[in-house]
Amino acid sequence: MKTIGLLGGMSWESTAEYYRIINEMISSKLGNLHSAKILLYSFDFEEIVEKQKTEDWKALGDILAERAAALENAGADMVLICTNTMHKVADDVQSRINIPLVSIIDATAEEIVKNGIKKVGLLGTLFTMEDDFYRDGLKKYGIDVVVPDKKERKFVHDVIFGELCKGIIKKESKSRFLEIISKLVENGVEGIVLGCTEIPLLVKQEDVDIPIFDTTEIHARKAVEMAIS
Repeated sequence: MKTIGLLGGMSWESTAEYYRIINEMISSKLGNLHSAKILLYSFDFEEIVEKQKTEDWKALGDILAERAAALENAGADMVLICTNTMHKVADDVQSRINIPLVSIIDATAEEIVKNGIKKVGLLGTLFTMEDDFYRDGLKKYGIDVVVPDKKERKFVHDVIFGELCKGIIKKESKSRFLEIISKLVENGVEGIVLGCTEIPLLVKQEDVDIPIFDTTEIHARKAVEMAIS
């Protein structure tokens, strides 16, 4: 079994989900008392967020690349950035390590294509919904991307940072998310990408009638496949 390196803590709420999902999948596939070989570096998320606010992406790329290299030196066979937003610097990180950086965008796109879907709604942080890196990453696979309107994008972003990253789950926030998803469906989307690793804490597949792409679960599954291949 290969060793999975996790760059986590962004936020720790979703990183805990990565740890749980990966180990559950390894146990299911290998049986007995098998569990995953994992190396984790957990950031102080406040330090990351402060640099996001000033859009100091170069510094963020340097920070993540340094820790990814440390995971490689410690014996990791692959690295996962356990957040969608920070895939904005994924190419920079990959260029400075000699092991695969498992892209959450590519893994999600592959799952969307596998389901025969051509048009998706994207929910995430403002960086993920408004910058080009995520939409372009999906478009490379022939997937059209629709995002909520400006007011709705701000609401989604604020819930992520003000509630979900703090482990706060509110029924009223979930209801508003479902309204936003319904509006995206009215605009012709065939599936919804939960493009923030915290959103699956709030919205589940059983809440909606169209396919939900849980990026946390998809990313974790890709790592497991690589770890036992």
